[in-house]
Amino acid sequence: MNSWLRQHGFALGDAFRHLFKTPGNFLLNVLVVSIALALPFAGLTLLENVRPVSEQLAVQPEISIFMAMDASRERATAVGPEIKRIAQEAKHPVKLEFIPREKALSTLKDKTGLDDAITTLGANPLPDAYVVKMTGFQNDGDAKKITAIVEKLKALSGVEYVQIDSAWVERLAALLQVMRLILIFLATTLAVVVVAVVFNTIRLQVMTQREEIEVSRLVGATDSFICRPFYYTGALLGLIAGAVALIAVAVALNPLNAAIADFARLYASEFRLAPLDLIATLILLAASAFLGLIGALLSVQRHLARLA
Repeated sequence: MNSWLRQHGFALGDAFRHLFKTPGNFLLNVLVVSIALALPFAGLTLLENVRPVSEQLAVQPEISIFMAMDASRERATAVGPEIKRIAQEAKHPVKLEFIPREKALSTLKDKTGLDDAITTLGANPLPDAYVVKMTGFQNDGDAKKITAIVEKLKALSGVEYVQIDSAWVERLAALLQVMRLILIFLATTLAVVVVAVVFNTIRLQVMTQREEIEVSRLVGATDSFICRPFYYTGALLGLIAGAVALIAVAVALNPLNAAIADFARLYASEFRLAPLDLIATLILLAASAFLGLIGALLSVQRHLARLA
């Protein structure tokens, strides 16, 4: 065990020694890799901040049915049982609320403060309406049931317009799913870039240390002993580049939050983008080091074989 630790300690020290011999090249490679890593890191940070907000939104469908302006109150109240019967075809709990046009107008005045403007209109411009609240919907099959219910409600006599009030939440969920897929594609593509950059960096190091490698072989050094410092070099490159990328993303959140604060204030919200938590940060750093290790492994195995 002590021998194994000494060997890895020597390999790590040798990796640092070679890095310090050409700090300019190393810093340039760190910059290139960190730029490649910053894009998926920023996307993941955005998704992780938006995810809790999206999960708090009500995804249960809420259907608003607006009666025609010329529909009588008798017809508006009589259509209620028909609406409830159609809504119950989905076999989910249903809550039906009738909103008289007078109540709708009073609510509009209270919320908008446009009493004078509404008064100048003379007659009440709002129709009678129903709101159907449904719960227990989870999958695409349920979504198809909602579509079928909406079509039947539109066909009722006296109904002017039917609106699914929670449709925008479904669109938000679909948009987040698209963003996740784009992030996966972007991360995969840039991971290949990181591996390629590390591969080329280690290739140049192997070529530079060619004579040193040949001498090491002559004195009995094994391939594992020769390869180990290069592996550490690749992992260090990935690790440091990942740390730089995370710091860059965290710093970029400050001016971005200043702009978001003004926008969020319009909706009485205090939403802010926060850096990733400690566990996510450690996972990303480990992934960055692993990509560097993969690039070094591929490069060393390929080029040491040519020197044999």
